[in-house]
Amino acid sequence: MSELFRRDPRAQWIARNRLHPMHQALVIGPVFGPSGLLRKNLHIIGFIGPNGLKRIDRSGASNDSEQGSRRSATASEVILPLHQVVEPAFYIVVVLDLVSGRLNGHDKDTLGLAQQLANRNCGNDNGGGAVVAIAFGELKDDSLNKAGVDRLIHINDEQYDQYNPEQRCNDLQGIIAELDPQHILLPDSINGGGDLGRRLAAALQQRPACGVWKLNDDTVVCRGSAGKRDITRPLSKLLLVMEECSEPISETRHENLLMSQLPSPLANGKLLDQGNISVDPNAIPLAEAGFILSGGNGINDWEQFHHTATVLGATEGASRVAVDDGNMPRERQVGATGTWVTAQVYIAVGISGAIQHMQGIGQCDKVVAINTDEGCDMVKRADISAIGDSTDILARLVELVEQRKLAKQTINEGMTNE
Repeated sequence: MSELFRRDPRAQWIARNRLHPMHQALVIGPVFGPSGLLRKNLHIIGFIGPNGLKRIDRSGASNDSEQGSRRSATASEVILPLHQVVEPAFYIVVVLDLVSGRLNGHDKDTLGLAQQLANRNCGNDNGGGAVVAIAFGELKDDSLNKAGVDRLIHINDEQYDQYNPEQRCNDLQGIIAELDPQHILLPDSINGGGDLGRRLAAALQQRPACGVWKLNDDTVVCRGSAGKRDITRPLSKLLLVMEECSEPISETRHENLLMSQLPSPLANGKLLDQGNISVDPNAIPLAEAGFILSGGNGINDWEQFHHTATVLGATEGASRVAVDDGNMPRERQVGATGTWVTAQVYIAVGISGAIQHMQGIGQCDKVVAINTDEGCDMVKRADISAIGDSTDILARLVELVEQRKLAKQTINEGMTNE
């Protein structure tokens, strides 16, 4: 297409009209809107997902006419536009849950809401406020820049691997006194954010807005009465937000600049962590389990399945077929007709992936599939797949785990003898 034709007014109109049949021929490369954000063309042909529905191609590479609706195997990665705040007019502080050192969905939603607050009243030409994320303990996630973090305060020490809300609350008071943020956001979760946020509210003598799920101009909508009632109240400085309070950041990347901050000493701590207590993984409700080993029709040896779950320390789950056949109790059924799960790791053994089961594991972070059929829907959905007989794979998995435990025990005994 010639440059002269591209400057033609009709060609420019076609380039803006995504429904025009000649639109794709005129547009080459990513399209950016007037605000500088990457725009997604929802009308291009996507690909068929594991549940049989057409999905949008989020890889950044458009499918060419020869491939049709097939997904490009060599899709190039799109470099998102960089959002910079050189001299922040104010700060929005987000205290991350960081379950197992990684961002979860609740953290990402909280950062998305923080970016809304940071961009509401842009006080300068550099983008207004900056979102400062505070991370306690080990940090394993390298995607903070894509989640909306402009600045990062990482406080890492062995004590933060334990339950020490008094120390964390004391550290937060020092950071808040130094930064004087416009708003402070914490996930209203059972992973520590809800408890820490209420402790911080008492220490700062601030009235928090709890259960926040929607942001308006100068008000927030909170869920009350066990989620049955919406309460509108003024926008507070301290917000404890619910999951899905905002769309996570997906179209920009941020600087994620490290800010130096030393933890404040704590004089009189009243809480002492006595360590973790071993519990039966099957005593954990399936909807709250973080690690699930789920079996389906492809299991040939259920005794081996139970033994593998014990060795791994995983909560047991099952497909509807396994439950209907009497191999697992009804309360262990995963799926839309059973229990919706939100595990960080979900291992599906011998499960082909019916649509009801796929819906039930939609919120799982990482899915591992063990199956003999490499073309089944569960393998397509999985992040990691092992193709082969489940009996052999589980036996090898148990062997590797036991070897690792033995090696770790030998190292600990050697350190004790020294």
